[in-house]
Parts: sequence; C-alpha cells; structure tokens
Amino acid sequence: MASNSFPVITKQAAGNVEGIPTDLIMYGYDNQIMIVVTQIRKFGTILHARQDVAYDGTTTYSVNTLMGKRDEPLLESCTRRLVEVMGTQGCKRPLILTLGLKSHTPTTLKGVMDLIVENKIW
Repeated sequence: MASNSFPVITKQAAGNVEGIPTDLIMYGYDNQIMIVVTQIRKFGTILHARQDVAYDGTTTYSVNTLMGKRDEPLLESCTRRLVEVMGTQGCKRPLILTLGLKSHTPTTLKGVMDLIVENKIW
C-alpha cells in the first residue's frame, strides 16, 4: 500500500525471509529514503549510506552505523549494496536503513534485499 501525500511517500509490505515473518516500512522524503525492516518489532541496527561522485567521475559509497551493532560487516555490506542498487535505478538520495533481524546471515540479508527491491519506493 502506498501513500503519495506531501511531504512523505510511504509504503508498507510484509514477507517471509528464511521462513521468518518480516515487516517492511519505507519512507520517501525529498532528500532521503528511510527503510525499516524488522523481524523483532524493533529498529535494531540503524545505518546511513550515501553515494558520492569523485572529481574523476567515479562513484564512491559511504556507510556509517549510527546506532546498534558495529561489529557486523554484513549489515554494512547489505546497506552499501542497497544504496548502489538505488543509484543504478536513478535514486541518488541518501539512505537510512534499520535492520531488526533475528539472523544476520548472508542468505537472510539477500532475502531482505530482495524484499526491499520488490517493493521499492524510489
């Protein structure tokens, strides 16, 4: 379900990732995208990612863990990959991603990515 009222576009979805019910809420602000993914009814780890263009035209990505688990490189990799996918699809806005997951395995994170891209808001 999507709402196109000013100033924020919102979308909610639900799915199963590795057999675990997963809720997805997305907010599309003019200057940023926020995506909440939870299997535990909490935000979990909160990450921020953006893409920058260097002087030579190459695209670089930066990811920061704002709150939560800082010792989970897979969460940062997932966030970086998501902002990269957004960029290839024309969205240059920074991303705030919250991941409240029961498991941080590569398979779980791929399932989360698939759920987000299937229901994209950008």
